[in-house]
Amino acid sequence: MADPTQHLVPCSNGDVFVRTWAPPEPTWLALVVHGYGEHGGRYHRVADQLVAEGALVCAPDHRGHGRSPGERVLIDDAERIVDDLEALHARLAAEHPELPVVLIGHSLGGMFATRLAQRDQEQFRGVVLSAPVLGTWHVLDLLENTQLPDTPIDPESLSRDLGVGRDYVADPLVWHGAFKRSTLMAIDRCLLAIHEGPQLDLPTLWLHGEDDELVPAEDTRTGIDRIRGRNFHEHHYAGARHEVFNETNGADVIRDVVAFVRREISR
Repeated sequence: MADPTQHLVPCSNGDVFVRTWAPPEPTWLALVVHGYGEHGGRYHRVADQLVAEGALVCAPDHRGHGRSPGERVLIDDAERIVDDLEALHARLAAEHPELPVVLIGHSLGGMFATRLAQRDQEQFRGVVLSAPVLGTWHVLDLLENTQLPDTPIDPESLSRDLGVGRDYVADPLVWHGAFKRSTLMAIDRCLLAIHEGPQLDLPTLWLHGEDDELVPAEDTRTGIDRIRGRNFHEHHYAGARHEVFNETNGADVIRDVVAFVRREISR
């Protein structure tokens, strides 16, 4: 397992902490967009597998997440997170103009990746959405409470590999506290903006576990049906929970991603 290079990168709203895994001769670039409360370092296994397939993998920590500065998990405007991703992509594209770029967004990162792709679809060769928060999300029901309850994520809901949940709980860079009202309101506004935005006509792959309780596939589909374009593919995995990349069949999931990417970058 190769260690990534790690550095702070100036983006639209200040510095963002970025991890990069690089093969000797990359043939494509994967920009990995992590989910709520976690960080890019949790994608080291995904990065290792993608590097073996020729990918230069870049995984930033969103502002207020992981090693990036900012109040923990505070998102006052989701568009600012997307601004940072857009600035990072522009930097990567300038450094590696020969490499096709694929967005890979998980959970809330799938929402950010979708919004980024909507801004300028010509900049990306494809988008991979893993259990994306799109359409409706039951967590937003918490906004009906005067005071938000502390509802921690059940670690067993992440994967049938219970070691994934144990590592999640023990990770000091993961946020284990309550949701913040402004963050949930920002997510709600972003979902509406996506619904009102353009369809994704660039190649798009949707991955989802059929036993995902954190982001149920049927809720996501209400958003997918709004944005799906002409080059859309999906894979649903029986028995899989929220983090399909970290599931017991994670190798199959990566193979599906690689097959999708290879097909699209060869065109």
